[in-house]
Amino acid sequence: MSEGQPHQHSYIANRTKDDYLKRLRRIEGQVRGLQRMVEEEQYCIDILTQVSAVTKALQSVALGLLDEHMAHCVVDAAREGGAEADVKLKEASDAIARLVRS
Repeated sequence: MSEGQPHQHSYIANRTKDDYLKRLRRIEGQVRGLQRMVEEEQYCIDILTQVSAVTKALQSVALGLLDEHMAHCVVDAAREGGAEADVKLKEASDAIARLVRS
């Protein structure tokens, strides 16, 4: 990437932005459903099952974004080398650590 050019985020460049937005809207609906379940005092195990589904859906989005970042931003920076490569590798490593902790 040359100086002066804006950074193109890989998920936008790969036309997967709409897919991520659809998935996040679906997750938003699931969370609203969870709120209703709690308001209606539904069975705890049923609520926990839905919490697990939402968690898995969010993790799927996170892993997709991480994969996009690794395949494009990190690979491109590694090819160029230098400080930018170190920054991108650290970003990816930190993101992985956050995902593993969650």
